[in-house]
Formats: sequence, C-alpha cells, structure tokens
Amino acid sequence: MSANCCDHDHGPTHEHLSASDTPRYRRVLWVALALNAAMFAVEIGAGFRSGSVSLLADAIDFFGDAANYGVTLAVLSMGLAWRARAALLKGLSMLGFGVFVAGKTLWSAAQGVPPEALTMGLIGALALGVNVGVAVMLYAFREGDANMRSVWLCSRNDAIGNVAVMLAALGVFGTGTAWPDLAVAAVMAALAVSGGWSVLRLARGELGRAADGHAHRA
Repeated sequence: MSANCCDHDHGPTHEHLSASDTPRYRRVLWVALALNAAMFAVEIGAGFRSGSVSLLADAIDFFGDAANYGVTLAVLSMGLAWRARAALLKGLSMLGFGVFVAGKTLWSAAQGVPPEALTMGLIGALALGVNVGVAVMLYAFREGDANMRSVWLCSRNDAIGNVAVMLAALGVFGTGTAWPDLAVAAVMAALAVSGGWSVLRLARGELGRAADGHAHRA
C-alpha cells in the first residue's frame, strides 16, 4: 500500500477499493472459501482413517483458511485499521496452528505408528490441485495490504504443504515408518509460524500508520 493509502483511513479510498474491494477479488475469495471448507471435510476424515499427522494438520489448515477467507470478505470494504486488525487475528491463528501441529507431531512421534501411505498420497494430490488453483486465482492480489498478503501466504503455504504430504506418503511407503509423515508435519508447523509472524509484522505496521493518520487529522 502507498503512504497515501496508509494516511487516509477515514473510509475506503479509491486505492483501497481498486486493490482489494473489487467484484473479482470477492468472487475469488468466495470460491476459495467453498473449496477450503470442502477439503477440510475430506481431509479430516482421511487423516483419521490413515493415521497421518500431516493430513490432519492440512485439514485443520483448510478449516483455518476457510475462516480466514470469511473474515477477509467481511472487512474488505472497511478502512485500513480494521483490515489490519483482521490480519492480526489471522496472523495469530497461523501461529497457533503451527504450535498445535508441532505438539501433535511430538505426541505422534512417541506413538511410532506408521500411517497409511496410499490414502496420504491420493488425498495429498487432491488437496494440491485445489490449493494450486486457489493460489493461481490469488496470485494477482499477493502484493496488497497485510490482510491480502495473509490470504496469499496461506494459499502458497498450503500448496507447498500438499507437495510435502505426497512426498511423505512415498517415504512412509518406502520405509514403513512414521518419520516421513512426522517430518512433513514439522515443516508445515514451521511454515505456519513463519507466515504468521510475517503477517503480524505487516499488520502492526499498518495499524501504526493508521493511528498516525488519525492523529494528524485530529
């Protein structure tokens, strides 16, 4: 966002509207929300059936992304401060997801039961197709404000995670152990933490600029 956008938060400026509150962006978000909600249902069942931590982690991530798209749709027409607050919430949720997956990975490592590789591979491939499609749709909006960037980061991280799940399935099949699945879950946790921290830093900066703008007008 330009300095002018950050300094004028009394309502959605033309720059705000052209960057985020457009019919095209809204349509993309609605499609992404529906796809992520559907994939959450598919992956949560497959994760429990196969015993895969990485699939369960990806299912929870799909649920979080669907919620994030809903929040983004709710604040698109609002000023920078409200959109930055929404980004703060999403950044915290990404961090929380990373911490949860890290804990689940440690717990599963103690159990040592290998997951079902075939289910992991098939569902991972389906999830990859969905996330690549969503990421392609959102690519044009990746350089917007913190709220828009958080949406892009979620989709990018998901596609990376799906590739990793498929590789983990091959590893589980080849080794007969749970370690490839656990390694991928750990990587997904790290991606969530790093992405969440990046969004938090951007959102805090935008909140500060919005506060400065209000102070200048007072």
